[in-house]
Amino acid sequence: MDPITTLFMSHGKKYKAAFEKIDAGKLYELAEAVSLLKSTVQTKFDSSVEIHINLGIDTAQAEQQLRATVSLPHGTGKKVRVVAFVSEDRVKEAKDAGAIEAGSDELIEKIEKGWLDFDTAVATPDMMKSLAKVARQLGQVGLMPNPKSGTVTPDIGQVIADLIKGQVEFRNDKQGNLHNIVGKVSFGEDKLVENVLAYLKAVNEKKPATIKGVFMNSITLCSTMGPGIHLDASKTLGTL
Repeated sequence: MDPITTLFMSHGKKYKAAFEKIDAGKLYELAEAVSLLKSTVQTKFDSSVEIHINLGIDTAQAEQQLRATVSLPHGTGKKVRVVAFVSEDRVKEAKDAGAIEAGSDELIEKIEKGWLDFDTAVATPDMMKSLAKVARQLGQVGLMPNPKSGTVTPDIGQVIADLIKGQVEFRNDKQGNLHNIVGKVSFGEDKLVENVLAYLKAVNEKKPATIKGVFMNSITLCSTMGPGIHLDASKTLGTL
């Protein structure tokens, strides 16, 4: 039994019914894929829409690592909890922008004790030295502020506002893949298409100069716990 058949047989009836709506050997145009995705949802809650990309990069080469951010025009549909590491005179600015917690020593001490109940962290450049105490703790769960992702910045209020509105970070894993949420199933099809295109454009703009072959080997959309729908990468990227 081949791997795809084995995986299919391991799922329940709902997944199998959703999977059967998809032509596994077909590469779909974006609008068609989004429409089909909405018909394959099997959760009772408002599922997220995920995008998964396999990149033609060599992850052993530092210059081929991807890490950047993109502001999705319609956000992700997810409430983002942001904390800000700032000096006391900027706490009000950070909280007014939407941070759930902001500060310096007391916030760092709270994290040292194990509090990590947030989705992303930002910091002003002057706070980075103080963050050394919790750098490993934050780094292990992908929450350490980093200049490459735009989360270390003097413009703290604007960055917090952008994150809450729907700015997402994309970063390749060790296998050269990207995984992100680009919306909710409840979004209109046009909004999902616009979000996906904005995401792909941002990724494409970060193509390393040393890449000579195909940059995006495959692009797949799916809903939470739903089957993958493979996009026609050349047609989709051709619209950017």
